[in-house]
Amino acid sequence: VYGYVQGVFYRAFASRRAIELGLTGYVRNLPGEEAVEVNAEGERKQLEALIGYLKVGPPAAKVEKVATNWSEYTGSYSRFNIRY
Repeated sequence: VYGYVQGVFYRAFASRRAIELGLTGYVRNLPGEEAVEVNAEGERKQLEALIGYLKVGPPAAKVEKVATNWSEYTGSYSRFNIRY
C-alpha cells in the first residue's frame, strides 16, 4: 500500500479490518518507503473486501496505490498481527 500511510494508524486500521474479516497474516511499515506491506490469507471474498478497505484507509491516510500479488494459501499464520 503506497502513499501517506505511515504515522496515521494505517497498520492498526488494516489489522482491525483483517481480524473482522477472519483473515490471518500481518501488516508492517516498509522502512525507507512511504508504504505498508499487508500479507493476508483467507477466503478470496474476504481478501477482496480487505483490499477495498485498504484502498480507503483511515481518515488521516492518503492512499495512492494498492498493489496486489495473489498466491496459493499456505496456512502459515494462525492470526493477524502488526509487525514492528
